[in-house]
Amino acid sequence: MSLPFEPSDEQRDELVEQVAREIQVRGMTGHAVQFLQASRPYRPLGANAMLFFDPVLRGLFGGELAGATAILADDAGIELLIARLEEIDEESTWDA
Repeated sequence: MSLPFEPSDEQRDELVEQVAREIQVRGMTGHAVQFLQASRPYRPLGANAMLFFDPVLRGLFGGELAGATAILADDAGIELLIARLEEIDEESTWDA
C-alpha cells in the first residue's frame, strides 16, 4: 500500500511520540494498547482497515490524520506506538 505521506524513520519516531502523547493526554493509554494489540490480525487488510478506523482517528486527532494514518498503516509503526504507549503507562504509574 502506498500512502501519500510515507515518513522517514526519524519522522516516524516523532509521529509515534506525538500520537502517544495525544493518547496519554486523553487518558486512553491502556485502552489504546489493548486496541492496537487486538487489531494485529486485521493489519494485512491495510487500506480497508484504515477506512474502518477512520472515525476513531478523526475523533482522536481531528483533521490531522496523515501522521496517525501513516503510523497505523505500517506494522513497524504500530509496534513502535505500542512500545511507546507501554513506556508512557509505566512512567505515569511510577509518577503517581
